[in-house]
Amino acid sequence: MTSRNSSAPQLPPAIVAVLRCSVCATPLHPEGRSLRCARRHSFDIAKQGYVNLLHAKVAAGTADTSEMVAARAEFLATGHYAPLVTLLAEAARDARGREETPLIVDAGAGTGYYLAGVLDAVGGAGLALDVSAPALRRAARTHPRLGAVVWNLWEPWPVADGVADVVLNVFAPRNAAEFHRVLRPGGLLVVATPGPRHLHQLVDTLGLLDIAGDKSERLTEALAGRFDHVATRSTSETASLDADDVRALVLMGPNAHHLDRDGLGDRLRNLSGTMEVTTDFDVSVFRRTDGRPDETAGTPTTGSTATGRTS
Repeated sequence: MTSRNSSAPQLPPAIVAVLRCSVCATPLHPEGRSLRCARRHSFDIAKQGYVNLLHAKVAAGTADTSEMVAARAEFLATGHYAPLVTLLAEAARDARGREETPLIVDAGAGTGYYLAGVLDAVGGAGLALDVSAPALRRAARTHPRLGAVVWNLWEPWPVADGVADVVLNVFAPRNAAEFHRVLRPGGLLVVATPGPRHLHQLVDTLGLLDIAGDKSERLTEALAGRFDHVATRSTSETASLDADDVRALVLMGPNAHHLDRDGLGDRLRNLSGTMEVTTDFDVSVFRRTDGRPDETAGTPTTGSTATGRTS
């Protein structure tokens, strides 16, 4: 994946063009090291290249911490989740034929690993939305065509209507109304969820949070009226992980918020040797419908955890 060379704060022009002021919903434009709207609301661009459009702090336990982000970066660098990137890119290519430079929005982008991989494969520009500033400090540096914005996915997004060709949602909160609003007519929603055997060895051995068995049904139900299901593809692999990789894998997800539960932290510290661990992913593709659903707009649906991330 490509890294930015410039140390100056910046967001790609294609991303700034679709952003809206989170105070008054008017367009934003760059001005020095800030983004501003016509009403002079101003948002500083951090030295790492991301911008925070939030107005209030996020409650503890709802965003990835610096420690979780470091663990995620360490584990994803091993390549064990690369097959998931391949599936996401294959799904996003279906929109590539319509637009020469597609706009891809990653809702719950984390460190930007998945979005950067998709941009490398598909082209276009990418908007990374996440509530974790530590995660977006890394995401902003992962790809020159990626712009990172701190935002709470439960709230209406500071993004213009109908501008996205693809919305990615990888183990993150699902706000069906906002998915529908920001996608162009016929745009694609690509949702990654853990498969039934995902990390099952760690669930059994370490006592991790389990994954709901009815996730596919709940996903389709949550999107009904706004999206039509197109296809679902899966990938599963089993690899031998050493103790450090297992620790990073556990600490990058929601279990990191529960290390005091039943001695989980102690079990992680005492790990040694290697473990056979299965990664199992489902990637479901949905197409935006043109109808107006009866449900209340803006009502989000969650993934498997309070933070939305399952891995």
